[in-house]
Order: sequence, then structure tokens, then C-alpha cells
Amino acid sequence: MAQKMQFDLVSPERRLASLSVEAVQIPGADGDMTAMADHAPMITTLRPGILRLEGAEGGAETAYFVTGGFADVAGPTVTVLAEQALPVSEVTSEFMDELIAEARATHDKARADTEAPHTIADATAKMLADMEAAKGHMMG
Repeated sequence: MAQKMQFDLVSPERRLASLSVEAVQIPGADGDMTAMADHAPMITTLRPGILRLEGAEGGAETAYFVTGGFADVAGPTVTVLAEQALPVSEVTSEFMDELIAEARATHDKARADTEAPHTIADATAKMLADMEAAKGHMMG
């Protein structure tokens, strides 16, 4: 049996989760990762994607959609501060379409700004691609 660790998920609107889990799959900006009780301490930024909890109380896998934010892994504790977060079961196709439209508008604006560095357009293109990929994973 895997060791348990404390997991907390907070967004500006509310605390979504505070429970004991065996592992947390994190959609990191630099790649996906899984944190467990003995993970080395670290902080990572999040990309839009699905945050999955394994071995949660009651045995069910729990999943949340996050739009971005930070994950703080500190020994037996993982704290996620999300820009926006919802249980995957509450995410609708319409909600994802709105987020994708916002990301597309931001990207189009960045591409049209000839004074802005190319890195801004690249970052907005990645955000748009991540939003579209997350919708594909959730909506099938």
C-alpha cells in the first residue's frame, strides 16, 4: 500500500479539495509529473489540463480541470493554487469553448502586435493548444 499525503486544491473562488491521497498527476507547464509522498520538494507552474488524484479517500480517482497556476510539492504535502479549477464532471463543452475562444482572441491579439516579442505570441499559441488538447481529453 502506497503512503498517503495531504492534497489541497484552491482556486480564487473556493477550496475544491483537502484530502489524503496516494499520488497526484500534475499537468506541469514543462511536462506532466506525478507527485507521491516521498517526492523531492519543488514548485512548478501549471498548464491547462487535468489534475488527477489517485488513492483518494473512498478509493475513487478524482479529476479536476485547471487552467493554470502553481503546484507546491513539499514532502508529504501537495498544494495546488489554480487560476481556475473545476471537477471534470462539472466541465461542459460550452465552458471549454468559451475558454478556447478567449485563448484564441489573446493569441490573435499577440500575433497582431508587431511591437510585442515573439515569445508572447508563442506563449499564447501554447495556451491555445493546451486548452484545445484538454477539451479533447475531457470531451472525447
